[in-house]
Order: sequence, then structure tokens, then C-alpha cells
Amino acid sequence: MQFILIAQDKAGALPLRMATRPAHLAYLEQKIGPNLLFAGPLLDDDGNPKGSVVVVEAEDEAQARGFYNGDPYMSVGLFADFSISRFRHLFTNGKLI
Repeated sequence: MQFILIAQDKAGALPLRMATRPAHLAYLEQKIGPNLLFAGPLLDDDGNPKGSVVVVEAEDEAQARGFYNGDPYMSVGLFADFSISRFRHLFTNGKLI
């Protein structure tokens, strides 16, 4: 099943995000790998990252939380708040899948 993480960065955390970004990207590629369905930053009005959206395939919520908790962004305390929910991907490129 699919799980989505939606997170908002702490105020003033852009330098922390940018310093941690290489480790975050490596983690997504290496540790989550094929379980990663899609991911990307939420952007402010100036186009700067202000949060994250990550969707993974996991056996259950505990496994999904394990993926998210291992992310360097989580370990450095980047997020002011976040939610994890079950998710169902229904459309791609305007087509019901």
C-alpha cells in the first residue's frame, strides 16, 4: 500500500534544508529505492523549498514510518510538523490508472 508524508519546514530552516539535501537525496535513492513512488519539495511564493511530499510503497504504516524516520531531514529536525497517511494514486498524466 502507499503512504504519503506531507511536511512543513520550521521557520528559517532553508539553510538547514540545503545543507542536508545531498544526504536526503542519497537516502531516497539508496535506502528507499524502488519503494519510492515520488517525492519533491513544497515551494513558497519565491520558489524556495518550504516542506516536502514523499510517497512510498510499504507493507504497513510501521514500515512507511521507518522509511520516513530514517530520512536525514527527519534526523536533523527540519520539520515543524508532518503527517503520514495512507494514499491511493489514481491519475497519471490526466489518465485514470
